[in-house]
Amino acid sequence: MLHPICGQLEHLMSHDLVGGVVETIGTTVAVGGFPAPVGSVVEIQRQSGKPLAGEVVGFRGELTLVFPLEPLNGVRQGSAVRLKRTVRSVPVGDTLLGRIVDAHGNCIDGLPQPASAAKSPLDQDPPTSTSRPRIQEAFSTGVRAIDGMLTCGDGQRIGIFAGSGVGKSVTLGMMAKYASSDVNVIALIGERGREVNDFIERDLGPEGMARSVVIVATSDQPAIMRVQAAMAATSIAEYFRESGRRVLFLMDSVTRFAMAQREIGLAAGEPPTTKGYTPSVFAMLPKLVERTGRSAKGSITAFYTVLVEGDDTNEPVSDTVRGLLDGHVILSRAIAAKGHYPAIDILGSISRLMNDLVTPEIRAAAQAIRELMSVYRENEDLITIGAYRQGTNAQIDQAIRMRTEIDAFLQQAIEEKSSVQEAQQQLVQLVAKCGTRPTPNPAALAKVKRQAQQAGA
Repeated sequence: MLHPICGQLEHLMSHDLVGGVVETIGTTVAVGGFPAPVGSVVEIQRQSGKPLAGEVVGFRGELTLVFPLEPLNGVRQGSAVRLKRTVRSVPVGDTLLGRIVDAHGNCIDGLPQPASAAKSPLDQDPPTSTSRPRIQEAFSTGVRAIDGMLTCGDGQRIGIFAGSGVGKSVTLGMMAKYASSDVNVIALIGERGREVNDFIERDLGPEGMARSVVIVATSDQPAIMRVQAAMAATSIAEYFRESGRRVLFLMDSVTRFAMAQREIGLAAGEPPTTKGYTPSVFAMLPKLVERTGRSAKGSITAFYTVLVEGDDTNEPVSDTVRGLLDGHVILSRAIAAKGHYPAIDILGSISRLMNDLVTPEIRAAAQAIRELMSVYRENEDLITIGAYRQGTNAQIDQAIRMRTEIDAFLQQAIEEKSSVQEAQQQLVQLVAKCGTRPTPNPAALAKVKRQAQQAGA
């Protein structure tokens, strides 16, 4: 909630501080005689119609730069600019559950606005590193492949890296419906307008929506709205965490958040760096993700989707986010093309906390399945062209024999509910079917590869 002194400061300054529009620079308004602090909410008078809202994003000489929240139609040189608030805040409370809100916390689902006396600042400091309890309890996402092979902890932060159209929205919907959370906070940043209702009605469903708050800023809205929506969603999640609840935070996507901040930074005069991203992007990403996680009262288990350009998981935003989070889940287009959903590339994914959360038996079982999957992938070309002869290598034989059952374990229908306990039980049963793991024979394997090379020649 806002501190009383902050409220008094807003009241005093909002009546006195008025400036005038000097010029427009692209989508930015330069205002003279207006020394408002960065982050302040302002109101720009228009020639006709209601005033236009904006936010102070920086300074250029003696001019204050304002990024508008709406198109600049009706704004002229000399238009009055008035300070409204110096602290950005969002309404919070249990009345938001089951509702769809915008970046300002206003409900946009056509239902009456809920009464909410509490407000939370958009910009908050994360819990200090020494006050964060250790993550020692597994969190059930409801997705069997993640719960069994990439077990996550209560309060862990994970990235979901995927190109377009490989099933990340469906995977998020499954988590929202089946996860072991008390509350879901879902931020849809930069989505196409059509996809919002698709996600809510098809992927989330009434069961997931009943315990969720959905924050929306579509791609057609100004960049400042998309950035604020991500911060507002984080503030709402923090409120539920500090009330002692287990929160599942889903943000789709952190890439569009970064793109929006790049747009604001370039408009404010920041120099572009890697692939045009400005320094403020890489400064804001850690501040955003560090606000989630565990605190002394509750937890926020966070999943951030990252759109990878051309399926390149090493582009700047992907590389930065991967280093900030506690693990990553890769969704593969090649796996999705085979009709395998969720299309998780287990060998390319990792949960950094899994070893601390599971028993030695589960750890050994997951490692055994990974080894079989790795052996099959390394020799897939030989197997596919028929160059491998059954019986040459016992481990390859085992990988071939178990491949169908491993794929069946990793696949999951949208309506199929699961839990971390069920996933781990099925994982142990799957490994039991494998029997003892034979020692690979490197000499026999080298012989097979030589034969394949000769056949190709």
